[in-house]
Amino acid sequence: MNRIEQLPDILSNQIAAGEVVERPASVVKELVENAIDAHASVIDVLIEEAGLKCITIIDNGNGIEADDVSLAFSRHATSKIRTKADLFRIGTLGFRGEALPSIASVAELELTTSTGAVGTHVVIKGGVEEVHESASARKGTEIKVANLFYNTPARLKYIKSLPTELGHITDIINRLALSHPTISFRLVNDGKSIIRTVGNGNLKQVISQIYGLAIAQKAKPLKISTNDFDIQGYLVLPEISRASRQYISTIVNGRYIKNYALHKAIQEGYHTLLPIGRYPIAVLQIEMDPLIVDVNVHPSKLEVRLSKEKELGQVISRAIKDLFKTERLIPAGPESKQQSQVKPVNDQARFNFDAISGTTRQYQPEGLAMAPLHEEPLSQEKPLTDDLNALLEQTIQYGDEPIETDVTEQGATAATLRAPRMAKLYPIGQMHATYILAQNEEGLFIIDQHAAQERMKYDYFRVKIGEVAHTAQSLLIPLVLDYPMDEAVRLQEVLPRIREIGIEIEAFGQGSFVVRSYPTWFPSDDVEEIIRDIVEDALAHPKVDVAKFREKTAIMMSCKKSIKANHYLNTEDMQRLLDDLRYADDPFTCPHGRPVVIKYSVYEMEKMFKRIM
Repeated sequence: MNRIEQLPDILSNQIAAGEVVERPASVVKELVENAIDAHASVIDVLIEEAGLKCITIIDNGNGIEADDVSLAFSRHATSKIRTKADLFRIGTLGFRGEALPSIASVAELELTTSTGAVGTHVVIKGGVEEVHESASARKGTEIKVANLFYNTPARLKYIKSLPTELGHITDIINRLALSHPTISFRLVNDGKSIIRTVGNGNLKQVISQIYGLAIAQKAKPLKISTNDFDIQGYLVLPEISRASRQYISTIVNGRYIKNYALHKAIQEGYHTLLPIGRYPIAVLQIEMDPLIVDVNVHPSKLEVRLSKEKELGQVISRAIKDLFKTERLIPAGPESKQQSQVKPVNDQARFNFDAISGTTRQYQPEGLAMAPLHEEPLSQEKPLTDDLNALLEQTIQYGDEPIETDVTEQGATAATLRAPRMAKLYPIGQMHATYILAQNEEGLFIIDQHAAQERMKYDYFRVKIGEVAHTAQSLLIPLVLDYPMDEAVRLQEVLPRIREIGIEIEAFGQGSFVVRSYPTWFPSDDVEEIIRDIVEDALAHPKVDVAKFREKTAIMMSCKKSIKANHYLNTEDMQRLLDDLRYADDPFTCPHGRPVVIKYSVYEMEKMFKRIM
């Protein structure tokens, strides 16, 4: 008697279902992807009890030919590929031919489909076809999956609560809607509409319908093309962030994927713009030759392998950095409800901030010798409109200010090299010796003095650390550092990296190392403490490459050498700090991603004091 036997098809399908059909969301994903591959433009997903009781997918796609319906429920039967060569040029979401038979083997399935002529109706229970007949039906497919896992009770034990399962289904539809903005999606649970998209091809409108209008208004478009990649999508300003990577959507050739390297590239693009532990909201659609994408990695098809993954990551991170270099990333204060054509209750004196003589400022109300700065009313906000597209395009507008001709001598060189990233600010005073209060014609600005100087010192140290040649400052008495033997052994491996930033360090006996010189641009005080911190960081992160190590060193040095809270500044010091901040590479966030400046517009101040009703 043979001990090895060919398994029956139904048992094989149930085994395959263990990977393909993990939960109700898996059923929704596979069936909706089939509808997308059938060129549907409208897809309705109707579920009951989060999909455990019933899942119904209705589409207006091409439908299935009557002769192919039974074959469609056979394992590895598909219309997506024909030959081995097709496996390397997959242009559809499905291709394995496993989803339908796997679902039918663990549920009660009913399908009605038509290509435009006479339709077909089939009923399959536990993988056994019970009904197969002709039926009248419109073009498209309606498939109903009921009593999921009724014949595999062990699987039901691992199903989570109904809200959890509904959350997974909602996430699947969200990703598919972001991947295919030209398709109208509708998700209904127990008769209640959860998601509905228009399907007009406007990705920003889909973002608004999924994440909300406030987030969509803060989304900035990104579009870039190279020889290998076409990338487009939207990136939300850093002032809005989340506690997980869940809000990052990477889409390759119309397929939502989870790829750690691409997520890291997006985070790198936001580097120093977000606090530690916060993640951006981003939607990127990437088109590339299918030959350099391997989607045949896992039955769920969420993981892919990219042959040019490193190059793609570099393109994405560089494009994001370039995009935000052109944006003024000053977060606003508490938002006020906008009103159209609102006039102030009382006219108040308007101040002109252009009159500057030396280090003193002259504020003069309108109507005196100086010309008024603006003629328009105080309210600069655009009125609300019922049109969603118009709402999405409303953004805060900042006036473009030319480079000042009377900047300080220190800032004159910077002014000739680059345009200011911020409008000129005039200090009012300090709050708690920590925050600088400043103003201009746009409103009130609150500046974190430590974060502001930290940003400027970071820009300085980053350039200095990256210089190939360093002017060395020799130590009259060499600095000797002692470490336990286990750390000493590891330190030997990272010595070349430490020398890369200009510190002359070498082994000096058992467990000891001697520092003979350091770059002249090092702060003169606390040299020993800074060098020890650099060495300890190299030991703590031995795998970090030289570029990343230089970056971390610049951040550490800028933080240590910047003014701290409870440090009083006079008016001249505050003005100098604000003038220098204008010409920083990125004056809006510190190297750790915390905001440097917060703005309260004149309109918001008027609203808070009820001058605008």
